Amino acid sequence: MAQYNKSDLERRMAGAIEALKGDLTGLRTGRANVQLLDPVMVTVYGANMPLNQVATVSAPEPRMLSVQVWDKTNVGPCDKAIRSAGLGLNPIVDGQTLRLPIPDLTEERRKELAKLASKYAEGARVAVRNVRRDGMDSLKTDEKKGEISEDERKRLETEVQKLTDSTIADIDAAASAKEKEILGQ
Repeated sequence: MAQYNKSDLERRMAGAIEALKGDLTGLRTGRANVQLLDPVMVTVYGANMPLNQVATVSAPEPRMLSVQVWDKTNVGPCDKAIRSAGLGLNPIVDGQTLRLPIPDLTEERRKELAKLASKYAEGARVAVRNVRRDGMDSLKTDEKKGEISEDERKRLETEVQKLTDSTIADIDAAASAKEKEILGQ
């Protein structure tokens, strides 16, 4: 049975792009976005949980996020988690609601966020290259087993490389668009 599976490689490369887009959505561009708080983990009930599992996050205004904590004993841990997440947000506690005003981005913060977007993109590129390596390895294994010829392996390797190149181009386009958005260009 041949190990090479083109649809699996396509699925895994598409997954790398989707993960990158999710990461990039969480980067702040000066507008309120509920996905901004997706990476925030809160320590409650003796476990680390995503913020959206202990509270409702909404964006009532363009420059304000609202976090409605379900259990009033979790307000303190949610406040602490948001402050320590490195997002540059300082919650205002109002009962069981945390209000997060989104401050204007400074030039320095914009550059930091652009670097972070580049870092996310490089991680996605590495993931795609790992998928390519797995595909190439399975082709070589299939050739050694005698399931495909050398010519067929070379043809399929070219296909895998083309798929890799197009996926990396998509990653570069997404990262470039996000960097321009962050830098206000």
